[in-house]
Amino acid sequence: MGEKKRKEAAKQANFIFSKKNYRFMLIGIGFIALGFILMIGGGSDDPNVFNPEIYSWRRIRLAPALILIGFGIEIYAILLNPKSN
Repeated sequence: MGEKKRKEAAKQANFIFSKKNYRFMLIGIGFIALGFILMIGGGSDDPNVFNPEIYSWRRIRLAPALILIGFGIEIYAILLNPKSN
């Protein structure tokens, strides 16, 4: 009888993280993706023409800051204790 209970307990999925951890991980991934999306563009089709838009505030300051914030959220999500609610 005890063996049957152990087999049923083994079939249950035991996740390392809680729902709260995964929620923070998705938020962090969203920040990272948004940062990379904001970095897109600013180039020139003609290599002989310089486009100063590549050095815009959005690409130099905002996008890397969002990526670093996203990595910070990811670290927090990993280190968050799943047992505390």
